[in-house]
Amino acid sequence: MDKISVMVVDDSYETRSNVKQLLSFSRNIRVTAEAASGEEAIVLAGEMRPDVILMDINMPGMDGIKATEEISMNMPETVVVIMSVQGETEYVRKAMTAGAREYLCKPFSGDELSETIVRAYENEMKRREKITPSSGKQQMRSRVITIFSTKGGVGKTTIASNLAVSMARTSKKRVALLDLDLQFGDVAIMLNVSVKNTISDLVKEFGQMDESLIDDYLVTHFSGVRVLPAPVKPEYADYITANHIEKIINILRESYNYIIIDTSASFHETVLTSLDMSDMILVVSTLDLPTIKNVKSGLDVMETLNYPREKIHVVLNKASEQFGIRYRDFEDVLHKQIWAYVPEDSQTVVTSVNKGFPFVMTRTETKVARAIIDMGNELMRELEGGAGKKSPLSKLFG
Repeated sequence: MDKISVMVVDDSYETRSNVKQLLSFSRNIRVTAEAASGEEAIVLAGEMRPDVILMDINMPGMDGIKATEEISMNMPETVVVIMSVQGETEYVRKAMTAGAREYLCKPFSGDELSETIVRAYENEMKRREKITPSSGKQQMRSRVITIFSTKGGVGKTTIASNLAVSMARTSKKRVALLDLDLQFGDVAIMLNVSVKNTISDLVKEFGQMDESLIDDYLVTHFSGVRVLPAPVKPEYADYITANHIEKIINILRESYNYIIIDTSASFHETVLTSLDMSDMILVVSTLDLPTIKNVKSGLDVMETLNYPREKIHVVLNKASEQFGIRYRDFEDVLHKQIWAYVPEDSQTVVTSVNKGFPFVMTRTETKVARAIIDMGNELMRELEGGAGKKSPLSKLFG
């Protein structure tokens, strides 16, 4: 059998070293990564995709139980084995509830450690065999959602990134996130993913572009979202055409349930292509006069392009009437109802961006996170044919 790849997670450097030393004698196991915290474990697990994670239960910050819960939810193919000095039933129960497959009490011998890892891994392989679907590729029911505005600085990238993560976590379906703000895209920074190749590198292989090639260029966020980053230099945007975007989206439709697209604040041909191909367009605005003017102009352009009205939803970000413009006046100017309200919460949003952890994962108790989560749920409901008669999501705010 191929060697089982293992990641060791413990805040103690000495413990990690001892575990690696014990496993160095095993012919079936190789340690491929190590982490000193629960947060680091989640990020590394998304990048490395180890077969097994040895997770210490007691760590400062995010403990092993919470980290196990996140990894089991977003990377169910990875087996988590909990290590702990506590052997009480309550700790074992919490670990198993979080998704751990085995529980090891410290101290343990090398043989005990190796046998536990191999047993947990082999049990997982047997489980997968039982649930493997029959041969034949199932037709993917894919939906494209574009986040757009004719004004910069309104929070498109924040909404697109957190919406993609929320929908991936809620639906357990495949979600791709494309950064089509080709000159100044920030999705990779927002999600703290390491960028090796971008869309500008991908289009160089346009003639050979297929599902497998695009998959090689997508970066995996630890939530499970696959990200296609924007070019690293603004001038590279000139080499990306509408034909490139059309082909990329069509290929992604074959294997992703939801494709979320972040865009620049313009009607560039690449943006128009994504708008044309979208099943739903979220037009983001804030309550200031320059933005309202630009958003109104953008909606007028979409009307001349004969986009169906039900395809376009207005999202009011940083929603508050305290600066003198009422929601009703805003709707009267746009001749369109506000579909969703996202409340102002600069502290949560800025902290999330600086740490690289989406607030829909780390601050789910906040109103801004709840607004995005509810927005994702409503989008999935509408796109899967369950819309019926539905009022705008006014309850997201307040």
